[in-house]
Amino acid sequence: MNALLSASTADLVDLAAGVRADEPSRCDPVDAFGLAAWSGVASDGDAAAGACRRALGPAVSLRLVLESLAARRSELDPGVLGARMVDAGFPDVDRLELHRALSRWAPRVEAAMVRGWFRSATALGVRVVVPGDASWPSALDDLGDHAPAALWLRGGGQLPETRTGVALVGARAATSYGEQVAADLSSGLSDRGLVVVSGGAYGVDGMAHRAAVASGAGTVAVMAGGVDRFYPTGHDDLLRAVLRDGLMVSESPCGTMPHRFRFLSRNRLIAALSAAVVVVEAGRRSGSLNTAGHATALGRPVGAVPGPVTSPLSAGCHALLRSGLATCVTGLPDVVELVGGEDDLVEQAWQAEQPVDIGRVQDALSTRVERSTDEVAAASGLSVATVRTLLAEMEAGELVERRPAGWRRRPAPRRG
Repeated sequence: MNALLSASTADLVDLAAGVRADEPSRCDPVDAFGLAAWSGVASDGDAAAGACRRALGPAVSLRLVLESLAARRSELDPGVLGARMVDAGFPDVDRLELHRALSRWAPRVEAAMVRGWFRSATALGVRVVVPGDASWPSALDDLGDHAPAALWLRGGGQLPETRTGVALVGARAATSYGEQVAADLSSGLSDRGLVVVSGGAYGVDGMAHRAAVASGAGTVAVMAGGVDRFYPTGHDDLLRAVLRDGLMVSESPCGTMPHRFRFLSRNRLIAALSAAVVVVEAGRRSGSLNTAGHATALGRPVGAVPGPVTSPLSAGCHALLRSGLATCVTGLPDVVELVGGEDDLVEQAWQAEQPVDIGRVQDALSTRVERSTDEVAAASGLSVATVRTLLAEMEAGELVERRPAGWRRRPAPRRG
């Protein structure tokens, strides 16, 4: 603790700058370091930490935490931190809660530990984004004092923009039915340029990521521990594939263990980063119901996929539907409607006016992945000659575009 107080601020700020290279930001470099450090000192939606940062700023509040810990004279004394909170306009601050918070934070404010977070991140190419950065997802601000101080990102992708992320979550011990539905939804969403967000776990999560990767799309895996760790270990290959075009994301720095309580905590991030949350398959005690609860609290729409009434792994979805907390999802159009995508309605109207064969070619194409004429023919069930003729007509009508590696569907224009 004292070591961090005496550590060179400039040295620590330089370490933080090393994992924030080329990130356009309105955030002061010292505050950016403070936010990144806070993410390890107090993670997992610690509201007391959020209130301190909001009242005093990230760098000042972190310094006052250190001073309070160094000078604390009694078990109920929050030190200078409490006094400054009152001076900052928080007269009703709970001094006992501040004491408890300081006790939580004390083990994680050693200089060596903080330096280790940044050095591990630098070695792995992990980058940190904080509020005020150009790439910070403003949707996380909906979490208020429970919002993360920073996000640690690993991979070649970008965080989803507003209303482009869709969470697909569900049971770890998923059935073949649940995995098939997750794969179909993920593939369809990816083809429409939406970003699949999930938790990287076995079952529904893994299948959602796997289908997005197979579609050539970026996908976001929100981790319960640091992004230096591929967890679960059985998903090493999958998470490495996610990193090519997508992201592993955590609110905690490298070295953080994925303890059980962090799985529930990270669910609020999955909900906040998504325009809608779809529970594909869930038992009555599934953690995905917790994600749905966070989504409801944030005002995000929730969908649930019905399953066999005899399946315990559909009981959670049925409970959501019965309670009116979720909309019934039976296919991709239902999910796009949850997100508010009028482009899907436009596409449906267009297909209704076209010959059936053109609709089949349209369905076989992606807005992201280039597909050859042979691949389109195989997917649509039409002959190569027929597909070649239809693609020419569709290109003239600006419905598809020819690329060096094949054909891509033009996305329907967004309204509003």
